[in-house]
Amino acid sequence: MSADQRGVTFVLASKYGSVECTILRATLEACFWLPPNADDAKTLKIFHDGADRIQAIALRKLLAHPAARLELTTADFLRG
Repeated sequence: MSADQRGVTFVLASKYGSVECTILRATLEACFWLPPNADDAKTLKIFHDGADRIQAIALRKLLAHPAARLELTTADFLRG
C-alpha cells in the first residue's frame, strides 16, 4: 500500500530505469472489482491478480510520457 493509503505503490523497471508507480485504490475498485471497504490484504490480492495488466498499462503510459513517478487512474484503463 502507498504511504497515504490512496493506492498500491510498485516499482516498474524500464529503459528509463526504475520508476515508482501508484495505482489508485479508486482505480482498483472501478477496474478490478476491489470492494470499497477492502482491507490491505484483499487490496494487495486484487493488485497481484491484475499485476500483468497493471504493469502493461504503466509501461505504455511511461513510454508515452516519461516520468520519474507515475500515478495510474481509472482513465488509464478505459483507453483502448
